[in-house]
Amino acid sequence: MHAYEYINNLIPPLKLSDKTGMALAWMEEIRTDVLPVIDKGVFLGLIKEERIFEINNPDTLIADIEPSNPDCWVFSDKHIYDVLRVSSEQNSNIVAVLDRESNYLGIVTMEDSIAAFADSLSIKSQGSVVILSLSMPDYSLSEISRIIESENAKVLSSFITTDPLDDSKIKLTLKLDQTELRHIKATLERFGYKIIDHYQEESGVTSEEDRIGNLLRFLDI
Repeated sequence: MHAYEYINNLIPPLKLSDKTGMALAWMEEIRTDVLPVIDKGVFLGLIKEERIFEINNPDTLIADIEPSNPDCWVFSDKHIYDVLRVSSEQNSNIVAVLDRESNYLGIVTMEDSIAAFADSLSIKSQGSVVILSLSMPDYSLSEISRIIESENAKVLSSFITTDPLDDSKIKLTLKLDQTELRHIKATLERFGYKIIDHYQEESGVTSEEDRIGNLLRFLDI
């Protein structure tokens, strides 16, 4: 799940000697509104379509435009989650990938990142999602898994986030392999766990749109 595994080779970088007219042509061809800018293998930032339209001169050199988002990058050995984090922080649908010598290797798109992360979290697998609120000292995935397994279910994946309503709490999101949650919820509550939300998936084929929706609910975005 490293960033370099998901580099999109169809999206080319712009060089300083390129012109904005060519940049727009590339954007139209590959259906994107942003391209990375490099100079001698060094990532400088991003050029957005709206900025080129503001200039309104197809002969303007990329060198004459200050690129945005110079920090929109990750090292190649970082997890795909880091790509999603940087994408969110930089409000960009592409993230540059650099090696440990800071050489530009390519970019990863937000769409590819979501698809890869969804796979890693078993989003495609039929089941359900349960979200617990608990204190960090009370967190024990092995204990929670044991309780869930006592109801003939298994934890396929888990995800921890801070609770925005209480700094002393965490939210533990669990993807389970069972769609029926009534007995699982009752057992978790009997052991003192607070369930703050849950999602039971319908049976049937999951579309790509539903798959992404499941991921966003899983991440509580």
